[in-house]
Amino acid sequence: MKLSEFLHDEMAGLRFLLSLPPQKASETHPVLCFLHGLGEGAPADVHEGVTRHGPLSPGAPALVRQKFIVVAPQLPIRGDNWRFYDRAVRTIVGEIQARHMGDPRRTYLTGFSFGGNGVFDLALQHPAPWRALWPVDPTRLPEKDPGLPVWFSSGEISRHHSAGFIERLRLRPLEGNQGDRVYVDEGLDHVGTATSAYRNDRIYEWLLVPRAVNQSSNSGSFQP
Repeated sequence: MKLSEFLHDEMAGLRFLLSLPPQKASETHPVLCFLHGLGEGAPADVHEGVTRHGPLSPGAPALVRQKFIVVAPQLPIRGDNWRFYDRAVRTIVGEIQARHMGDPRRTYLTGFSFGGNGVFDLALQHPAPWRALWPVDPTRLPEKDPGLPVWFSSGEISRHHSAGFIERLRLRPLEGNQGDRVYVDEGLDHVGTATSAYRNDRIYEWLLVPRAVNQSSNSGSFQP
């Protein structure tokens, strides 16, 4: 995707890029929120930062721009800091849902490296509006199981703690598993894991599988 295809905006104190699929008057779209890693935060240019890896990166499958609303916020300060921006991220996602026919029942959270840590941090603080999580080679274990479907793309960093991730999140290998807790490790390095994961059509298709959600923990709408 070309940079000209992205919308650049700022909301709740965070700059972000937005990619919209072809719009139809009565059609809602799944929403995928991407949290970047350490080197992609400010002062890096937002376009360069949030497209270096993730669903807006070069080589991402065509189905991403055809089916998903993708929103990629950028941290104003680099670091393992996404947990401090939970409300800002949820505010942006809620506004995008309202403005662009985003589907609250198909809203997903993904992130690479420190962004993968952020996936767990934000989901543990407020499960809504997330319906499934896709951490890509996070650098530390979540404090507990977030109670949501998880596709875990493991790589060079998280591999060292694979037993902990698998036990805490009740993950199962992809082979023969079509369930809601998936663990994949292709044996790649940190960046190679991100490149491969975000180019994998199968993961985006997995996100779109309809799932029942415990309404007591995930209402699917923005809550302050």
